[in-house]
Amino acid sequence: MAKRKGCTPSQLALAWVHHQGDDVCPIPGTTKIENLNENIKALSVKLTPEDMAELESIASGDAVKGDRYADTVPTYKNSDTPPLSSWKPV
Repeated sequence: MAKRKGCTPSQLALAWVHHQGDDVCPIPGTTKIENLNENIKALSVKLTPEDMAELESIASGDAVKGDRYADTVPTYKNSDTPPLSSWKPV
């Protein structure tokens, strides 16, 4: 679909989030100005209700599932953070 829309897959993903409603705003992270400029271009990607339905059908199927990170990448799931109740004010 990104090819059909004349955008990058990342721009399509940002556009999809942007089209979720007026109370939703994508916040992409980047440290490079050229990536920021590419992200801003996502605002010009227009998605029709049919496009949204197609993207939803892809996302709800087996094509998109699983963990974001490999098991070897440390995340909150394997951290040793003590329970909040044990924290003492400084």
